[in-house]
Amino acid sequence: MTDKKKTEGMFGPIYQQFKNEPKKAIKFLRKVKKGECKDALYRPETGYVDIVWGTGGEKGFGLCHIIEEHEAEIKQLGFEVEDFIPIIFSIGVFSENDTEQKIKLRGENYMLIIKTKWNNVDKRFLLSAFDLRPISKKNPKRIAKLKKGK
Repeated sequence: MTDKKKTEGMFGPIYQQFKNEPKKAIKFLRKVKKGECKDALYRPETGYVDIVWGTGGEKGFGLCHIIEEHEAEIKQLGFEVEDFIPIIFSIGVFSENDTEQKIKLRGENYMLIIKTKWNNVDKRFLLSAFDLRPISKKNPKRIAKLKKGK
């Protein structure tokens, strides 16, 4: 991969070579751990959506957050993150909430959240993901956090 198509954006370097290639974008961001892959995801109801590295932790966002908080649960469902996100993105049931500035794509066991504005600027990017399974089916690490009241 070359960095010739790179500029700076809200989340660091913008990588433009991953348009419509979410799996490659996710693998790339996992390596570089910064920036955003522009237009990596697309479906008619959402338009193009960027995948951003973001920040980790429970209150984080983006791919970093999804990996840290939900990768074990995604693996419990039988997927790797780079396969799972494009699948749920393409088949998830679409709903939009203008007040929250979010789009939700819901699957049977999981939901992806897409943010539509960031700091009052139009920006569509993968914000987070949520495990919709009953608590008894979730990752033990997640259950421990919930029991502690986090």
